[in-house]
Amino acid sequence: MKYEGTWRITEMETWGDEYLHMEVQASIRIRRDGSGEFQFGLLSGQLDGEVRETASGERFEFTWDGTDEGEEASGSGWLAMVSKNTLAGKIKLHHGDSSTLVAERALPGKTRD
Repeated sequence: MKYEGTWRITEMETWGDEYLHMEVQASIRIRRDGSGEFQFGLLSGQLDGEVRETASGERFEFTWDGTDEGEEASGSGWLAMVSKNTLAGKIKLHHGDSSTLVAERALPGKTRD
């Protein structure tokens, strides 16, 4: 599955770099079976997704549950390939904020700039 791997979140529309990388390098990890996890700022969660064909092309759609500043949180999102090593998408908190995002494939030995 081409979405499999660890992706560094490099940009989010709603949250700036200071929040984005507050605790760790913001990232999303996707396993071959569509499960995975993510963290940015004080928000982290486990995701469950699948590759789907949409009118605008293929994308990885997911739901997630986790915590936001220690409180239970959940939501949904999607990711689409822009290039072999770049994803663009959107993540939404149930009854809360949403944000577009850009993520780059985490290459071995590469750390955040």
